[in-house]
Amino acid sequence: MSAELVREVQRDGTWIAKLRCFDAEDGASVVEAEVTPMGGGAPIRRGPYRFATAHEAFRFMQEAVLALQYLGCEIA
Repeated sequence: MSAELVREVQRDGTWIAKLRCFDAEDGASVVEAEVTPMGGGAPIRRGPYRFATAHEAFRFMQEAVLALQYLGCEIA
């Protein structure tokens, strides 16, 4: 069974990013991001960022979310 963790990011009521962490078929953990450019436009995909363990991927997500919160973003 594969687990998935998704965090949506807003700033001033505008959706700016979505982070997604999931288990790959080969056993690695993967983090992907969709980021909306400043000024609007279609979201840009970033990643995949591959990690050997789920713990490493989760820590990456935690650090990214913390940085976004410091910048004034709301996380859902």
